[in-house]
Amino acid sequence: MYAILRAGGKQLKVSPGDVVRIEKPAAGVEKGQTLKLSEVVFAGGGDKAAGAKSVTVTATVLGPVRTRKVIVFKKKRTKQFRRTKGHRQNLVEIRIDSVEA
Repeated sequence: MYAILRAGGKQLKVSPGDVVRIEKPAAGVEKGQTLKLSEVVFAGGGDKAAGAKSVTVTATVLGPVRTRKVIVFKKKRTKQFRRTKGHRQNLVEIRIDSVEA
């Protein structure tokens, strides 16, 4: 069975055993903690589909991760104006334990 869930403004297709990265939740999470992901958009598997409200997805937190640095560079040609900024997004790596309808 698989589920499509919404996390951090993105939709992810997950099934049991998958390891995915989602944006860090506002409430702090720790390594080894069990999460119940509630924003399920769709669930299905094989020949049947289930309503999104009746599906529960449980996951285990594997730990915090940061993405590669994205450089933001601004320049105005003749004004001698240059600014460099970098950004690294905080993510959490989780393993999907079960998708239950």
